[in-house]
Amino acid sequence: MDDRTRAWLSKAPLLVATAGLAYWMIGGILTKLGHPGATLDDSFIHFQYARSLAEGHPLRFQADAPISTGATSWLWPFVLAPFYLLGFRDLAILWPAWILSFTALALLALEVHRLTRPLAGPAAALCAGAMVPAFGGLVWCASSGMEAVPFAWTIATTARLCAEWAEGQRTTRRFWALVLFSWTAVLFRPEGAVFTAAACVTLLAFPPASKGRVLSLATGLLPLAMPLLVASTLRLLSGSALTATAHVKLLVGNPYYTGAALREAVLANLKTLYVTLLNGQVWAGGILPANGGIFGILGLAAVVVLGVREKRPWRAMLVVMLALGIAIPCLYVSFLWNRLRYLWPFASGWLVGLGCLSRLAGDGLGRLRARWRIATPIVGGCFVGLFAAELVSTQADVVNSASGIDRQQVKLGRWAKDHLPENARIGLNDTGAIAYLSERRTFDVVGLTTPSEGRYWVAGPGSRFEHYERLAKTDRGRLPTHFIVYPEWMACDAVLGDTLTEAVVLDSTILGGTTMRAYRAEWSFAGSGELPWSAGTEPNDLLDTLDVADLESEAEHDYDLAGTRDGQNLARFEAAPNGRPVADGGRAGRRVERFVMHLREGTASFVIARIENPAPNRLHLRVDGRDLTPISLAGDETWFETRFEIPPEAAHAETRIEITGTKPFSTFHYWAFR
Repeated sequence: MDDRTRAWLSKAPLLVATAGLAYWMIGGILTKLGHPGATLDDSFIHFQYARSLAEGHPLRFQADAPISTGATSWLWPFVLAPFYLLGFRDLAILWPAWILSFTALALLALEVHRLTRPLAGPAAALCAGAMVPAFGGLVWCASSGMEAVPFAWTIATTARLCAEWAEGQRTTRRFWALVLFSWTAVLFRPEGAVFTAAACVTLLAFPPASKGRVLSLATGLLPLAMPLLVASTLRLLSGSALTATAHVKLLVGNPYYTGAALREAVLANLKTLYVTLLNGQVWAGGILPANGGIFGILGLAAVVVLGVREKRPWRAMLVVMLALGIAIPCLYVSFLWNRLRYLWPFASGWLVGLGCLSRLAGDGLGRLRARWRIATPIVGGCFVGLFAAELVSTQADVVNSASGIDRQQVKLGRWAKDHLPENARIGLNDTGAIAYLSERRTFDVVGLTTPSEGRYWVAGPGSRFEHYERLAKTDRGRLPTHFIVYPEWMACDAVLGDTLTEAVVLDSTILGGTTMRAYRAEWSFAGSGELPWSAGTEPNDLLDTLDVADLESEAEHDYDLAGTRDGQNLARFEAAPNGRPVADGGRAGRRVERFVMHLREGTASFVIARIENPAPNRLHLRVDGRDLTPISLAGDETWFETRFEIPPEAAHAETRIEITGTKPFSTFHYWAFR
């Protein structure tokens, strides 16, 4: 038996364990549902992009849709598209997705083994590799049919190839393997750019032998070709170098997270990650052992110690980088979606760390008595056992999640195909299964697959309503004819008409809500709040309008967000004092309002403000640097309209107005009249 055969036989238990896990997880889904089922609605986004690609519409969510980047992975739809062409349609597309994901899980186990062995030896490496199929987070991701585990395998392989290159294993074949895997990493997920950069640094620090300085620099920078190509392609096709996912989910660029608010949000996410999640609490319960985070930290320290001791500092640095990559999603508004699938691709670095910690434990005890070195596989086996003990709850959650998606999004997608006209356009806030299975045009209110909508989703429901109000005037054909949404997510009751059907699921926490409803779209209230309900105003006397929460109107009037926070953007739909139903977007929690009104030079004017004031308040007015008479408000008012005069000498083409309250108030609209 040659060495290669012996090496593969030594890894056979990892492969068998992974195959058994796949049978157990998928079998549980099939037993519960009677057919394949995805654990995430987002899985169907990739399936839909794969179908569009197979049908000849690359980078389009649907044939007549604009180019969009709503899939979290560029590469995954391209991987699945050939299977769609081969006949894996409808839910059958899950079979190739599962096979590829669990194959990647097995390959990841081998990569963790190969990363660990030069640092910690064969026993610790075998234990570290065994932790991969025992780790519930990765097993859950493999069961989802998403790109998470293939991405995890790609970045672990890139890290290992970088380490081997730095350690002297420099061949032409290994060079191209390193470049290709670094490219694949960034194609699977934008976070892969970190490992593309690591490949560049490695090749520049350890240039190929017998190459001139210029050629060495060119080969060292070659891994950067792919992220630059991706960014430039995105810029060319969509107008932005960032994907739609990044625009919607990143803290950076979000109007409510700037300066101190941005720092606070990132620090809060880091605290949640390292204090709560890595200790197996709350969202990570049932995946990680409770209060085990200290072992993860000690494991990374063990990687550093063994890296120095074994004279493999580059490998140790790469493993630590792989582990600390888990903090990248802390730049998201939230990374708690989808069973933490944004975190788990970086788990392999932590598993290598636990293997190294096992080795140090064995070495420490071996100094006391030689045979106590057996502690290495014992400690490593305990870590494997601790992870594996959570797999029962992982399997139960996989089955329950697939069942929840099947009873809600899948059910409503099939209902839409059977009951909605072929020319229907469905507004969605979960745009996966319903779009894929209904075969109807869609309007993604979140903005992942309808690229024009992301900034309005980020802004909030009031801005979404104002945006729809504009579309109702200028481009009504783009608006949905129906909605299938979680009403509490949509938070725009004025656009939700008659309820057609609903899917209620009470026992699945993977869903965005217990009830998802199908509605006829209602656009009759668009524009209902455009004019004040106050008496004594004539449209012909109207000089200017600032529609608060309307992003375009706010930009035209230099409206200052002035510390507005996420969640303070609202859509109101209630009766005016005259009984007429009015819908209007606004902003809550305002202490100060600063904006510009476009008045007629030297003309006496007055401004009507539609506001809501929940507590006794005093509004101080300042116009063009002049203090006006304050307005005293009793409090407990629902939305109402108040008026203040602007003297002729303060009226200009651009008149700066500032309103300061002693207590927070909400604002919806400002009108300036002669």
